[in-house]
Parts: sequence; structure tokens; C-alpha cells
Amino acid sequence: MKQSYNQYKQGSRRRQHNKQRQPQRSNVSLRIIPLGGQEEVGRNMTVFEYGNDIIILDMGLQFPEEDMPGIDYIIPNTTYLRGKEKRIRAVVFSHGHLDHIGAAPILLQQLGYPLVIGRPLTIALIKNRLEDFSRGAVAQLKSQQIKTLNNSFRFGPFTVRFFQVDHSIMDAVGVIVQTPSGTVIHPGDWTYEKNPIGRKAITYRHLSSLPRPTLLMLESLGAIAPHARTPERTMYQNLENLIRQARGRVIIGTFSSQLERIRQIIEYAQRIDKKVALDGYSMRMNVEVAKQLGYIKAGKKTLIPINQIHNFPDRRIVVLCTGAQGEGNAVLSRIVSGDHRFVKIKRDDTIVFSSSVIPGNERTVQRLKDNLYRLCDNVIHTDIMEVHSGGHSNAEDIVELLRQIQPTYFLPVYANHYMLKEAGKLAVRHGFNQKNIAILDNGSVLELRNREMKVLPKKVPTDHVFVDGLGVGDVSNVVLRDRQLLAKDGIFIVIVTIEGRTGRLVGDPDITTHGFIQPRENQELIENVRRKVKKILRDGNPRTGADEPYIKNQIRDKIGQYLFTKTERRPMVLPVVIEV
Repeated sequence: MKQSYNQYKQGSRRRQHNKQRQPQRSNVSLRIIPLGGQEEVGRNMTVFEYGNDIIILDMGLQFPEEDMPGIDYIIPNTTYLRGKEKRIRAVVFSHGHLDHIGAAPILLQQLGYPLVIGRPLTIALIKNRLEDFSRGAVAQLKSQQIKTLNNSFRFGPFTVRFFQVDHSIMDAVGVIVQTPSGTVIHPGDWTYEKNPIGRKAITYRHLSSLPRPTLLMLESLGAIAPHARTPERTMYQNLENLIRQARGRVIIGTFSSQLERIRQIIEYAQRIDKKVALDGYSMRMNVEVAKQLGYIKAGKKTLIPINQIHNFPDRRIVVLCTGAQGEGNAVLSRIVSGDHRFVKIKRDDTIVFSSSVIPGNERTVQRLKDNLYRLCDNVIHTDIMEVHSGGHSNAEDIVELLRQIQPTYFLPVYANHYMLKEAGKLAVRHGFNQKNIAILDNGSVLELRNREMKVLPKKVPTDHVFVDGLGVGDVSNVVLRDRQLLAKDGIFIVIVTIEGRTGRLVGDPDITTHGFIQPRENQELIENVRRKVKKILRDGNPRTGADEPYIKNQIRDKIGQYLFTKTERRPMVLPVVIEV
């Protein structure tokens, strides 16, 4: 059938449009390399590399797990970026939560302080964290603010643009990374609030018209959550009812980064003439930053210092504090243990847990709840009332975003591996091509070249980098295993004094133990060990003389084996040899 002119003209325009939208074939590819966030919750950091140019998205930390004694937090490994520091054009931050900015003070310094891009609150929180980590470090920071969502930045072959997302902190943005090889769409952390308070519901259909191929990197924590998350409207209504109806003080434990929720609570308390006291360093700091930027508006008479709560009737007091995860030194734990200077729990108080439980903290939080129930008659948590709305969406919302954005490729991110796999299965069940889905590990290298996506066989290093006090990376897996051993079975110290020339024992061995047995109650075992140490030194090869390594190895091996046969425990045996 002969085409009409109009049909031909429309087809010609369509072909020309598609030609303009499609990238030209090239030997240069876009490489996407996650340095964290693909096998855990946290430590989020992704490298985008095109030719000689690099941009980075987020620099987050991961909180330690139960088998990491003494570790403060874990940060991404930047070994791959060594020697490439001058090629880093910018670091873009999606929002101000610690799993996205927490490693910035350390990693920005390691990488020579590249340019930082973020919304005003995000930049302000990064600056505060830099100054806390190293006084004066903020002077090294080079930053540019995303003043509106219409801003775009050009970094060599990269064009970086932004779009609105819902999350539990102000100034969260989604990121668009356009390159000659294709377009990456990354919402960062997100929720899908269908009936928000004071703003229009967000849709993502406009992202379907971006130049193709498009690759959607979607945070997928909600892939295993079949039920709808609690709407923010329901949560705020419940919190407001509790605050309004409480007979005594209301003490709310939440994350200090839940600034949107903190703002709503402060503003509601102000409307009903209640006083709000903030407690916890990060809580006070974050709220002060948000106030300076105009995100939280509270009269001087509403926010009061924690030491002034006794100047007002209990029914007019709301305390917002940290510690809902049961952290030992956090505010809520100190209140429960009776160590807080100004807050003592009363029966009429209302205690609210307005946060989710971080995986690994379940037992700690349960103990905290048990202790609170002993002290107070009104403990409220998500098991009995909807007082928390998660900052992450569910399985249904993931499917809805895929339907609206219609990406060429789908890359689930920012979750445990099994969650990423479940997100991929969700997509396939709703018609997405399995061949166009990639489930990456930390360190995987995904290449997008000439419209084709593939995962390269070789990975980059992503071993844990532990932060312990002022030490960064000086705690290795070997040190961690020693700590685990000490925590499990304790330490057994044997101190011997020997003659330097002959290696003969001088006096009796001294024995000290911690975390293994009570010496006073196990005198017979201690004396038997002392006799065995004497025998080891007496029966040793006389040619060795004062051979310290040999003596230590003999004591460590033989005493370790003896203790195991008597106790079926393996303490760390630490020999100390003193020559005279």
C-alpha cells in the first residue's frame, strides 16, 4: 500500500527524532562501578566513568554488625580511585542521611577534595560532619549548591540533572546522568507518597522521555515488603493525637536525620502551645542547621534547653531525642538507665519509638523496650500503633516506578543481595526482559557501550575499611578476628622471666586472665598451668637458650591445648617473655 505524504512526513520526523536521540557508536563506554551499597544496607557509593572522566554519587557509611566489636562504622574502599584523583570531576550527593554522606570527611580528604554537588541542607550537613571530623577541614571543601531542580551541571561527557523525590529528609533529589552512551536515572533513596501533606504527589512519567538507552538504578529495600507502607498522613495524625492527649510528658525517640518528621512535630507542638526540648548532639546540630536554612520554623518560646523542662507542667513538654536503636551512650538509653541528668521516667510519661529497627539491632531495641515497660505505662511503637512511616517504598511501588519510567535496563541497588534479586524477579513478573536486568556485587563493573549492557568479569577491590576511633583502615580482618576471639573466650596471659644466656626460668610464672575464668575460683587450674609452663621451659632444647619466639610458641600451643582439654574453651593465650 502506497504511503500518504502525511504518513511519510510523520515517519520521517520520527526517524529523524530517534536518530537524534540515539547515541552514535563509539569505542568509549560508560562504566558503572558500585563501591558499596550492593551487598548491605549502607556504605552507598557509585563511580561513573566515561573515558578519562569520573563522577561519583554518594559517600555513605555502614553501621557495624554484631560480630564487629569496637568498630565505629565501615566506609567504602577507594583503592580503585588511587591515581585517578585528578580525573574526578565531581561528587554528587543525593541527600543528607549518613548512609549517603557519612564517609565524606574521610573519602573527600583521600581523594584530594573534589568538587561537591548537593542541595543546601545536604551541603550544610556535610560541612558540619567535616568540621566534627577534623577542625578546619571545611576550608578545603569546594562545593556548588543545587539551587533548583532545573539546575544542570556539565562535567566533560557527563551532564548531571535532577528530579524531585519523596524521602524522610528535606532536599533529597533524584539524579540523572546523561552520557554519549546512555542515560542513568537514580532516585537515590525514595518513597512513593500517594497523598502527601502540603504538596502535590510526585510522578515519574517525564523520565520515560529521556534519551535512550536509559538505565534505572533503583533503591530496592522495599522489594521484600508486600504490604503498603504507613502513609505519612496516618503517622502524623497518630503522633499528633498522642502529643495532644498525653497526661504527662511525651518523649519521642527517632533518628536525628528524620528532619521532615522533626519539623512536623515541632510545628504541631507550637500550634498547641507545648514546649519542645531536643536532646542528643546530632539531634541538636541537625535541627540548628535546618533552622538556619529556614526549613524548620519555630518560635524562641517553643524550643527550650533540656535543662529547663522542669520549669513547665509535664503535660506541656515534648522531648525529641536520639537512641531509639538502643545505643549504649545515646539519650534514650541513658534515660532508661537513670543516668540522664535532667530526665527521669515517670509512670504518666508517654514514650514513642518513631523509627524502624536497623537490621542487627533487634535484640538491643527489645531490651530497651522491656526496660521502658518496667518504668512507664505508656510505651508506643510500631507493633501497636502506626507511629513511623518508612523512608523506603514497597514492592508495589517499585513496579509502579518501572511502569512509569519504562527504562531500557534495570539495575536494583542500595540493599542486601537477596533484596536486589527479589526486585529483579518483581520486574520480570511484570513483563520486564530478564536480559535487561543486572544484579551487581560491590566492585562489579557494568559497561554500557553502543546501547548494549554487560557486566565485565573482573571486579575492583571493595574490602571493608573499618573506622575505629581515629584509625581508618588500620583494623584488618585479622585484628577483627582477634577481637571476636577475645569477646568469645577471653584472654590468658602467661608471664615468664628467663636468664638471657641460658633460657632458664627465674622464679614462678605469673598468670593473668580476663574474660575466661575467675582465678580465685579456679586455683587448681591456675597452679596446673604454672607447673606445665615450668616443665615446658625445663624440657626445652638446651641449644635454644633464650630463644624468645620458640618459648612463646611452645607456651601458646601447649597451654592452649591444655586449657581446651580442661574447659572446652579456647582463650587467646598471650605469652610474655622477660629476659634478665
